[in-house]
Amino acid sequence: MASTVLVVTALEDVTADWVITALNERAVPVVRVDPADIGPALTFGFRIGADGPTWSGRLRTASREVEPGEVAAVYYRRPTPYGARFAHLPRQQRDFAAAEARHGLGGVLNDLPGALYVNHPAAVARADFKPAQLRTFARLGLRIPPTLITNDVKTAEEFAADHGLVVCKTFRGLPGDDDGYTGAIWTQRVAPETFDDTLAVTAHLFQAEIPKTGDVRVTVVGRRVFAQQVDAPDGALDWRRGDWDALLHAPIAVPSPVEAALHSYLASFGLVFGCFDFALTGDGDDPEHWTAIECNPNGQWGWLPDAPAITEAFADILDMEGEDRS
Repeated sequence: MASTVLVVTALEDVTADWVITALNERAVPVVRVDPADIGPALTFGFRIGADGPTWSGRLRTASREVEPGEVAAVYYRRPTPYGARFAHLPRQQRDFAAAEARHGLGGVLNDLPGALYVNHPAAVARADFKPAQLRTFARLGLRIPPTLITNDVKTAEEFAADHGLVVCKTFRGLPGDDDGYTGAIWTQRVAPETFDDTLAVTAHLFQAEIPKTGDVRVTVVGRRVFAQQVDAPDGALDWRRGDWDALLHAPIAVPSPVEAALHSYLASFGLVFGCFDFALTGDGDDPEHWTAIECNPNGQWGWLPDAPAITEAFADILDMEGEDRS
């Protein structure tokens, strides 16, 4: 019977280290792999034919090896992009080699029948679009901020006139520059008088500013729900932009209707895990106090005070044979 957990992530990933340690303590077989290591340190040979509908063969890292049929669960964290492995090549060769590796090795790793994916990369990709997130929140009865996606100055001005204070957000983080450094553009207030024809260049996300009393990060792992109210000492509009070590955290109960909606949200995208951000407009007792902002389907949680409990929740999900051993 399949019992191995395949952890797909980069080498330096402390969050994955915690989960692997918890699995090791349970004597769960674990193979850690970064697909971008493809080469002498990562080799494989997978076969399929008319005599069987599944892949066979071995995947070998520097210290472990596994067959596809031995994998019971896949913890898909944050592997190195395939392109990084081939960054030294000319652009055409780099892009070709990366695509071949992604569709070949990645194609097999993403198609392990019977394996539980936390989360499957295809599900992450589907759930990574903010328009789909907001529509799903609204469909499930959660409050969302009035939102406009546009590249038209007049439409943006009309939205600001209707809603007063308006914030601008990005859909994605900043991509890497020529030196490989990435970054972020935090949520910020925008003044309508600054709108000009440069808006036409690309899509922009505007939302009515929520008069919030605080922020909440809700981490859902399977049926387990972990919620922390987050406050920045300087009252920052976007708590992510400051010193994370200075943030104030306090556990908070999630109202039952909101919790039910979060489970339905994950199920609708085929996700097992997600990190949800909410703005509070009251003390949090009333579901109407909770305004859904976004869900990161592969979010960070190691910085939270309840990270040890979240680690065990991941181990519980990935340990498919735990009940049999107990």
